[in-house]
Amino acid sequence: MLDVHAIPAFTDNYLWLLSRGADAVIVDPGDAAPVLQVLSERGLKLTAILITHWHPDHIGGINKLLELGPVPVYGPRAEFSKIPQLTHQLDDGDRVTVLDQTFEVMAVPGHTLGHIAYFADQQLFCGDTLFSAGCGRLFEGTPEQMHASLSRYAALPAATQVYCTHEYTMSNLAFAVAVEPQNPDLLDRLKTVRALRAQNLPSLPTTLAIERASNPFIRVDVPDVIAAAQHQSGQTLQNPSQVFAILRRWKDGFKTPVGF
Repeated sequence: MLDVHAIPAFTDNYLWLLSRGADAVIVDPGDAAPVLQVLSERGLKLTAILITHWHPDHIGGINKLLELGPVPVYGPRAEFSKIPQLTHQLDDGDRVTVLDQTFEVMAVPGHTLGHIAYFADQQLFCGDTLFSAGCGRLFEGTPEQMHASLSRYAALPAATQVYCTHEYTMSNLAFAVAVEPQNPDLLDRLKTVRALRAQNLPSLPTTLAIERASNPFIRVDVPDVIAAAQHQSGQTLQNPSQVFAILRRWKDGFKTPVGF
């Protein structure tokens, strides 16, 4: 398993730095400056860049990092027109070997149509699809696509470490509690995350076991979640994708309670 270091960027992003020995790989470098600082402080050499999707807060630092010297830039073939720096265009099922670790490429449309994730050795780098206690907005994809993508994640080993790219956990937990106010696993998780954030510590990575127990967006087959979605929509929902669609629409307009 590779060493992983969280590099805070912007307001709430995490750029994930992977390392083995003196070599490093950066995932979704939206900003080069903090990456360059950590590389210098740790005496690391950048050997590759992994991209999950085209949004500026995930690719904005690529050009500056390439000034260090040419390295392979891996990312989704479907978004090459928006990420012209890609040297290796990836599709679902491809394999990428960096730092002597081979990652499986997973196509996970929903947030964007070409979004991909990288999975290896119980480490998942999922960009803006699965979040801690939540999921990404549907800027380009459909509820059916995002539900299918999250279902692929949920089928991975329970111990999988989930490295998503924003510190959204508290606001996501507020929504999760609105959906499942009696879920004991969720309420225990809320206590843990509150303690971490009170110390300004990251709430990430999470694990798929934790997400299965407390993330409503991958609990769309759980009776209490279905009931909450049906109450919100005022209709009987026929399948998990419909439950997901209602939850995502509900979350889009949800306001975190003051003082949560």
